Amino acid sequence: MDSQTSQAPQSPHTFQVDLRGLVDLLSHHLYSSPKVYLRELLQNAVDAITARRAEQPDAPAQVRLYAEAGALRVEDSGVGLTEADVHSLLATIGRSSKRAEGLESARSDFLGQFGIGLLACFVVAERIRVVSRSARTPDAPPVEWTATDDGSYTVRTLPDEARLEPGTTVHLVARPGAADWLATERVLSLARDFGSLLPYDVRVGDEAVTDLPAPWDRAHPSPAARRVALARHCHDQFGFTPLDSIELDVPLAGIRGVAYVLPSAVSPAQRAAHRVHLKGMLLTERAEQLLPDWAFFVRCVLDTDSLRPTASRESLYEDETLSAVREALGERIRSWLTGLAAGDPERLAAFLSVHHLGVKSLARHDSEMLRTMLPWLPFETTDGRLSLEEFAQRHPVVHFTRTVEEYRQVAPIASAQGVGVINGGYTYDAELVEALPTVRPGTVVTELDADTVTAHLDSVAPAEELALSAFLGAARATLDPLGCDVVLRAFHPLSVPALHLDDRAARHEQARADAEEQADDLWAGILGSLRGSAPRARLVLNHLNPLIRRISSLDAPELIGTATESLYGQALLMAQRPLRPADSALLNRAFIGLLEWATHSDSPKDGHR
Repeated sequence: MDSQTSQAPQSPHTFQVDLRGLVDLLSHHLYSSPKVYLRELLQNAVDAITARRAEQPDAPAQVRLYAEAGALRVEDSGVGLTEADVHSLLATIGRSSKRAEGLESARSDFLGQFGIGLLACFVVAERIRVVSRSARTPDAPPVEWTATDDGSYTVRTLPDEARLEPGTTVHLVARPGAADWLATERVLSLARDFGSLLPYDVRVGDEAVTDLPAPWDRAHPSPAARRVALARHCHDQFGFTPLDSIELDVPLAGIRGVAYVLPSAVSPAQRAAHRVHLKGMLLTERAEQLLPDWAFFVRCVLDTDSLRPTASRESLYEDETLSAVREALGERIRSWLTGLAAGDPERLAAFLSVHHLGVKSLARHDSEMLRTMLPWLPFETTDGRLSLEEFAQRHPVVHFTRTVEEYRQVAPIASAQGVGVINGGYTYDAELVEALPTVRPGTVVTELDADTVTAHLDSVAPAEELALSAFLGAARATLDPLGCDVVLRAFHPLSVPALHLDDRAARHEQARADAEEQADDLWAGILGSLRGSAPRARLVLNHLNPLIRRISSLDAPELIGTATESLYGQALLMAQRPLRPADSALLNRAFIGLLEWATHSDSPKDGHR
């Protein structure tokens, strides 16, 4: 027989738990702050009352907290515990009364699901004493369980007079340095923060904690009075007065609440922090995944009985239920926007003046929202700030640029030629313009490039251009090393002497050429093989401009070169394009060249005025 199979089976061993290490794990890793100890105490008390009322519907429902001199006492009128319950539940980490036989069907009514709530009190307490009397076994005497943070505990029964009524009292004695967490004002503040929406009577001393009905369930004499009351609630919760309030009522998901519209613009990348209550108990004030990403312009407060908390009960578990709730809440916010567009354009305009970016984010994925918002969403255009609907009504062809730089290049010239252009360089704008034909059939949308702009500029008479061939040749030779051509056109406004035009293909080619110039032989060969037939940038000289006419009459090649470099640099600056090192060097060279020409005693300037 194999020696391994002949060995006697080993007896199982039991895990040993280092309670101090477990407390450190809870306080530094599972829970974000020691304040959660009070939520766990309230949770246990509320769950105990819920359990008792499941069997005795008329049982009292109250929780009382008393703080004094570094100690806290929490009394509830809940179901209570017998001595056997204490040994089974309180002395076994991870076991919960919510798993007890007969209560499994009612688990959805409980706040807690993990059975470690009382242990969390060791984050602030060095000793926990529990005195409890069972409502299920009225003849059983009260029982006391006392535990310290070194992992030891004692259990004993008490005389009947130690607790006459069913329920539980928890006594905490603060650990060194944690007495502030058990101070009356701190306990009252935390209790109101966590438990203001709890369904039972909760008090700290004589001070009421619960404040029901919830703000969104209260009756008001008028819609205006309701908005004022909700605005006050928003200011108390988040510290700002909202632009508007959106009712969140999703009965199928057991959700009631309100979304508050931020009064100022925020970055879409900023993580929103929403307050979520679970069956009345504050679960988290930093729920980030509650709403769709596009709804970054609101902050929510809501109560739910369907969402699943994580183990720490400080955030929401990402599952199918949360995904469905996110979609339902997003639909509610979308309906609010549609309602404003249909019935309250002034409020919609006020909202869009602050949060148009969020609506654009939604509209690019939602054709119905884009159709609804067409008359309202603002865009920068050569006709001023207009909606897509207004712009499309004015122009049979909707031209747009993909970058702000391209728009700045062509906007003044295109406007003077009667060509309408939309600046699509801002977030989401190009996508929305391209989607315009899907919601406005028959609309022609085209990207405006250098060739299109040049085609809209008037050509110069062949004879005149031929007469200036020497000048144009010198100008082209000057800019050729920079990858830029020179063309002559006549356009308005007359005050613009030169226009720098390029497109993405030209910029890509220029970037490749710059990289090839700086690379070693191997990479230069590889980059050279990638050279394509992409169009080059071009400097369009305005033949109608008086300065261009004077420069074109010069007969000194060096002076023509300096003037051309100056025009090139000025055109780049007018377009607000970022300057490459070669462009900056050219500008400096041209500036110094003009100064030398203007101050040189033998300057030919007098002969070429």
